[in-house]
Amino acid sequence: MTDLAHFFDRAFAPLEAAVAASRIPGGVLGMVDRHGDRFVRAIGSAQIVPKVRPMHVETWFDLASLTKIIFTTPRILALAEEGVIDLDAPLISVLSDLRQYDEKAWERKVTFRQCLGHQTPFPAVAPIYTYGRDLELLRAFVLQREWQAGEPVYSDINFILLGFALERVSGKAIREMDPGPGFAFSAEPDASAATEDCTWRHRVLCGEVHDDNCSALQGGGHAGLFGTAASILDFAQGLLDGTGASARTITLMRTPLSATRTHGWEQPYEGWSGGRLCSPGTIGHTGFTGTGLWIDFDKGKAWTLLTNRIHPTRHFNSGIAALRQSVSDLVNGA
Repeated sequence: MTDLAHFFDRAFAPLEAAVAASRIPGGVLGMVDRHGDRFVRAIGSAQIVPKVRPMHVETWFDLASLTKIIFTTPRILALAEEGVIDLDAPLISVLSDLRQYDEKAWERKVTFRQCLGHQTPFPAVAPIYTYGRDLELLRAFVLQREWQAGEPVYSDINFILLGFALERVSGKAIREMDPGPGFAFSAEPDASAATEDCTWRHRVLCGEVHDDNCSALQGGGHAGLFGTAASILDFAQGLLDGTGASARTITLMRTPLSATRTHGWEQPYEGWSGGRLCSPGTIGHTGFTGTGLWIDFDKGKAWTLLTNRIHPTRHFNSGIAALRQSVSDLVNGA
């Protein structure tokens, strides 16, 4: 048995226990190293309401905020490398109409790099979808709203605006863009892990985006990507072996912008989702639906934990934070 296999078998146990205790309906754990050796295993149910379907290793997941690191961040960094944008230039270099009625507005000074590192005064989240269902009106609302400034926090608004920038540069809506190999912006319901019984859309969501703002905006830089364990491991291996992005882009993904964040990603800190035993050269991110990806460049391996922990409701203590940390620690030899 290889070391990877040994660690994988042990790391799967907490996921197995969480399903047995009915804290989550089901999940998939995957691991890969830079040489391409990988292990993937599924357990539990992809859906339990209103019908029951089993989880498979090929099940598609709503990746939620993993969209930020798999889709949006690499594209923004690639544009910077091509000289199309300057990471230290304000967003108005592309989004010229951002707060266009107040030239002194703080929003007009926010840069691409600050958005990537969540170093802006934007609030963590806002219920944009509650302001109507007119797509163009909602987008104008985001651009023209006088946002209440606060201390820097992890904010979806940062990546919604980065998504707008991608659209302006390309001339395409996000959902018209290539999502990347093995990814999509929706999935077949019977092949997908269910998320929430949505009180806004009045149905169990399955194969359509869970994030309300992403749904209302018909695509966003902060959420909306779907993928499988295999597609996520392919993405991670490409960063580990250097074939998935340029050396400059990978370096920036690993370059700190604060004590907890790099360009787009998180890095290890006390209590983070990747556990206590990651090497310093680790980056990771999680998604609200119950997803996560961590890449340890020093050890040359990556792991993804995909669950449907908000099915059928987010208003339940699934223990996802502790599960992520426990799995990650066992991946790293605890």
